[in-house]
Amino acid sequence: MAELPVVACKLYQADGRQRQVSDLEAALATARADGGFVWIGLHGASARDLQRLAVPFGLPALAVEDAINAHQRPKFEQYPDLTFAVLKPVRYVDHDEVVDISEVAVFVGAHFLITVRHGESSVVADVRAELDVPELDLAALGLQDGEVDLDVPLPGGPHAPAPASVLYRLLDHVVDGYGDVVEAIAVDVEDIEEQVFSGGEDEHAERIYKLKREVLEFKRAVVPLVNPLQRLVEGGPVGPRATAVAEEKRPYYRDVLDHLLRAADAVDGYDRLLTDVLQAHLTQVSVRQNRVTAQQNEDMRRISAWAAIALVPTAIAGIYGMNFEHMPELGTRYGYPVVLAVIVAVCVGLYFLFRAKKWL
Repeated sequence: MAELPVVACKLYQADGRQRQVSDLEAALATARADGGFVWIGLHGASARDLQRLAVPFGLPALAVEDAINAHQRPKFEQYPDLTFAVLKPVRYVDHDEVVDISEVAVFVGAHFLITVRHGESSVVADVRAELDVPELDLAALGLQDGEVDLDVPLPGGPHAPAPASVLYRLLDHVVDGYGDVVEAIAVDVEDIEEQVFSGGEDEHAERIYKLKREVLEFKRAVVPLVNPLQRLVEGGPVGPRATAVAEEKRPYYRDVLDHLLRAADAVDGYDRLLTDVLQAHLTQVSVRQNRVTAQQNEDMRRISAWAAIALVPTAIAGIYGMNFEHMPELGTRYGYPVVLAVIVAVCVGLYFLFRAKKWL
């Protein structure tokens, strides 16, 4: 077991003591015998790594497969002896306007907790830090041998927290992170909206589309978690053979659900708003292009009108510029003024004709 990509492994005993362990199976045996639980934190575990834990900890094959393969949907699944959850912590990289989504798979047994982290996220470390501070004492509630109760941490005596209480804290931290990302996205959406409707002619489509794509990725992390958590709060199953939350502990999950619903509503609203802003921007671009096209057509009409007027003297002068010896008009006494008069009359006529047609 020493070769496993273990970030941290601690035994939390029933009397409140905690210590680092290296022999995972021995630590699990101690937890089962004396109470408490062992928390194994893995980062980027491979199929071989989790298979080595599957037998001693009784991990279901399907859940192990989901924990190995990242990009799973957020979910809660109940198995006979454990609960399996997939959570999606997120953080917003403001200078790049990118939603960074990581993934944490959690196996919650009666006397063990295994977290498998993919990507960069401080959620697991933050919850572990809470447990490592003595004054933040979490009570072990509803923990019975062979039973996994989705419980919550409440003030109590010097006891180790139940593994399911740690799952609640992980869930709470993840959903709190959703609220932070919603606030960051709101700032960028308002900025884009202000720029689009400020009357400028800058191009914003690429930025809007990029942010809309990030909002969609964020939506995929938030929305799928709503239904399982809602069924959990309402006392229904979150998966096959799920255990309902005790009535007196549901307000804690209900509070998390409330924050989750707010985040889901907000991200859905920003998704629609960005669609409207993108449509408005494209309409503005189309209007500007039509305006430019109309101006170009106007310019072409004017150029064509002046070219037609200039064509008359050019054509007549070209004819009389030919150096033929025998041209009937050359001997006419008043031929020159007559030709000039004809040129002026035709040009003036064309000018007023084009003015009447609003080409000039």
